[in-house]
Amino acid sequence: MLNRFVVLALIIGLASCTQPDTTTIADTAAAPGAVMDAEAEALPELPTHWLNDKAIGVGAGPVTQADLAKGLSDPSNWLLYGGDYNNHRHSPVTDLNPDTVKNLEVAWAFPTGTLGQFEASPIIHDGIMYVSSSYNRLFALNPETGELYWRYDHVYPDDLRLCCGPVNRGVAIAGDLVLMATLDAQLIAFNRLTGAIVWQTEIAPYALGYSATSMPMVVKDLAIIGIAGGEFGVRGFFDAYDVKTGQRVWRHYTVPGEGEPGVETWAGESWKTGGAPAWTSGAYDQDTDTLYWTTGNPAPDWNGDMRAGDNLFSNSILALEPATGKQKWYFQFTPHDVWDYDGNTQIFLVDIRRDGRNVKAIVQANRNGYFYILDRETDKFIDAKPYVEQVNWATIDETGRPIVNPAAMPSEDNDFRTCPSNLGGMNGAWTGALNQKLGLAYIPSIEACQSYQKGLDIYIPGQAYMAGMPTLIDVEAGTSYGHLSAVDYNTGEVRWRYKDADPMMGGVASTEGGVIFTGNQAGYALALDSRTGVELWKFKMGGGVRSQPVVFQVKGKSYVAIGSGNWNTFAAFSGGPVNIPEGGHLFVFALK
Repeated sequence: MLNRFVVLALIIGLASCTQPDTTTIADTAAAPGAVMDAEAEALPELPTHWLNDKAIGVGAGPVTQADLAKGLSDPSNWLLYGGDYNNHRHSPVTDLNPDTVKNLEVAWAFPTGTLGQFEASPIIHDGIMYVSSSYNRLFALNPETGELYWRYDHVYPDDLRLCCGPVNRGVAIAGDLVLMATLDAQLIAFNRLTGAIVWQTEIAPYALGYSATSMPMVVKDLAIIGIAGGEFGVRGFFDAYDVKTGQRVWRHYTVPGEGEPGVETWAGESWKTGGAPAWTSGAYDQDTDTLYWTTGNPAPDWNGDMRAGDNLFSNSILALEPATGKQKWYFQFTPHDVWDYDGNTQIFLVDIRRDGRNVKAIVQANRNGYFYILDRETDKFIDAKPYVEQVNWATIDETGRPIVNPAAMPSEDNDFRTCPSNLGGMNGAWTGALNQKLGLAYIPSIEACQSYQKGLDIYIPGQAYMAGMPTLIDVEAGTSYGHLSAVDYNTGEVRWRYKDADPMMGGVASTEGGVIFTGNQAGYALALDSRTGVELWKFKMGGGVRSQPVVFQVKGKSYVAIGSGNWNTFAAFSGGPVNIPEGGHLFVFALK
């Protein structure tokens, strides 16, 4: 049985005790149990940056806004985290279909050399693949062969503050630059062909608990990136930076300050340590020039006594002007969150048919267990239905506001089995996909429940600030499991489920041919039939799948890239296997 206090220490990474994997040959020789000799002592420390001076690529040139706007219409590219600005992660490739997918075979594989969850979504442009691993190792690779072109290993301070593992979810690309945010809250731009650093800027001081884990979103000449660190009581925000210079253009705080609208939803001065991080990537409506961004949990997580009120704009979706960061509207999913439900799982922009009319909608499988449908032009709530099998923390009224079950509220001795768990449902750490032809959104989820205890509310800058903890009832009982569910995004109804013995915490990619790709914590890459959820193909890669698959073509040949490599702390916390060794590995499969 997992002791609750041990699990909490693990999940928070012991705050400043989480260290980067920067072991050198000499360090390895000095490890416990190793034989130290003069020869080992004399070995040089390895470099951390390998540049390229050869001609690479196929001559496609810089990435333009027109390229980004096209999304995945050109299958040789995968330029955005969500594949396109609508976040559908749906490839136009048709030859990966239920009849052919069994013919996938390994084209090549590549190690990251790092521990921790390998969650990245590769970027592909000009015949080059860019993929980042845990601890911000960045590789430029040949997508046909796996040949390494250039590599960068970020060097960290000794006192990082990390909540939830040393993760990076990918890089952005714009012009001739590749952009990566780092665990010590830097934003770095690299020349895409040589790997040389063009500019580097600090987003926020890491020592206060700020970090950056997600892929920036490029809209026109701006790179937009949100901050992580809600478990350290930071005041959340997301920024826009000039792609060419790295200069900050605007900052949008997710917690209002003194005198600003919404600050009245925070008791006293609790807004100053309010959390509401913005650590996932957003969506962009090109027709209305509207940026959509989501926010996470308020701080502290599990004791809301000192922050009485709805705690705007935590657990919300925000609509903004991308040029200025000015807010147009908001919708809050979980007011006064005391379950760590966040609001920042993936959002999809899609046109739906509802009550006999067409609606420009935004849909989301929220971590609180409900699938939301909103009018993205007016912020009007349309519907919310459960997409997981167990939801009892609240029901949703006709306005979209939760009616909370009093038994689910954290207390010092709470033992009520509250569903879902604080991880979800779905979670912003992994992606879903959407197939407009079938009208389905594909949502990988955890099925588990917890009880929630609140603790002392004590804030110390740079230290974990959660004021409580969950009890892992289902994990300890061995009853947690996972599923990938197909949700009719017009109605919120679940059409089919693919069930797995372990919570499903890997991303999804979809193809026009009728296949969806994902993976499970047992280490299998999976292909399912988009219409039925029937398993069509699987391949044992090794480590648990936490990455975001991508589908692409090179010279007309179709490929699928999926990363393997879990973080055993989260595997234990969710109820997945912990006997599989850590270590990231990227697999690329080709259709023979």
